[in-house]
Amino acid sequence: MNLIGDVPDAAAQEITQVLARSSHVRIERIVSAGQVSEPGFWYDQAEHEWVCVLQGEGHIAFEDGEVAELKPGDWMNIAAHRKHRVTFTRADPSTIWLAVFYT
Repeated sequence: MNLIGDVPDAAAQEITQVLARSSHVRIERIVSAGQVSEPGFWYDQAEHEWVCVLQGEGHIAFEDGEVAELKPGDWMNIAAHRKHRVTFTRADPSTIWLAVFYT
């Protein structure tokens, strides 16, 4: 397995692949190609999320006005119930995220 190899085509829609899970942790590879959150939509997750961009670029906006611009190798931890949304993903090359959700 390779996180940045064999990348599925996400042009039509974002692709989420669960790589591993337990009762307290879920690890996902997410491939985006220009997709962003729907207008007015905010993620409000019960889990904490550690996220890293492996390829491409992604921007995450928070309800308090903060914006994180993540490039390859950049990562951040998002606390549970911290409202956020994706406002940009690079399409070429596709943006590959590694996300770890945990309680």
